Amino acid sequence: MGVTVLAVDGGNSKTELVVATAEGEPLAYVRGGGSNSHAIGADGCAAVIAELVERARVETPVDHGAFFLCGADVPDDIAELSAAVEGRGWAREVIVENDTFALLRTGSRGGDAVAVVCGAGINCVGRGADGRVVRYPGLGWETGDWGGSEALGRKVLFFAVRAEDGRSEPTALVDVVRAHFGAKKATDVGEAIHYRRLRDVRLGELAPATLETAAAGDAIAQRLVGELTDEIVLLVTKALRDLATEEADVVLGGGMLRGGFLVDEVTNRLPPGSRPVVVREPPALGAALAALDAAGARPDAEARLRAAFAGGLRPQEAA
Repeated sequence: MGVTVLAVDGGNSKTELVVATAEGEPLAYVRGGGSNSHAIGADGCAAVIAELVERARVETPVDHGAFFLCGADVPDDIAELSAAVEGRGWAREVIVENDTFALLRTGSRGGDAVAVVCGAGINCVGRGADGRVVRYPGLGWETGDWGGSEALGRKVLFFAVRAEDGRSEPTALVDVVRAHFGAKKATDVGEAIHYRRLRDVRLGELAPATLETAAAGDAIAQRLVGELTDEIVLLVTKALRDLATEEADVVLGGGMLRGGFLVDEVTNRLPPGSRPVVVREPPALGAALAALDAAGARPDAEARLRAAFAGGLRPQEAA
């Protein structure tokens, strides 16, 4: 068949695999469960990918494989994941990187660029036209990070409970918390989480309604969204400074940055010289484009693959 590439975008809640020819013709696109190695280990991550490879019915090894994984945060992560992936023999040549680089490739082909992903968590990477790369651990509060739907949700619950019992000013977020979890009181939700009757990660589910509440003018919700905006702009500013550039594509993606109130707030406050790019295509496209880059594919291959996604290519879900 000629050169074949395989690409994976692995996230907290889902993992997507794309198989394509070197001409950019998609052969398979499948989706499975989350593959964050911080939760399930490198071998567990590889097992999730293995199931997708089997479902895609791809003949391995392919020529080039690009694996952009949410657990590939620090050098030790990358080394461990690389060993797990290479040991499976899925591709003759393998790239393993953090999934934020898949977002970056989806939104920007070359030159100076920064990408911020804001989904369950938050992360940022940058790439210079001269090949320099800047990256940060993005592990959470332990490495000075705050942001994403889960972090926002914790603050929403915090202020909802305080408003409910009178320790802080009133906010419509009380009703947001009660309604979403079907609780009589926001305090009941806090108790359920404390006693592990409810997983704290579910607080991330409050993010969409929180953005709507902020857009409607609620002061507390606006304050929280403002804090998240500050963090995103700070990450972009830091990356631009580390790249020693004042002009760059700023690629925004992830569940919280696909459009709407937060995106408007961020784009209005980006540093001068920023060229915002809001990505609505799945990062699996960027992973596949990176695999095509590694294969030395012609520019029309990228155009063909982008057209397939724009034309409605969707992943096959697990049965």
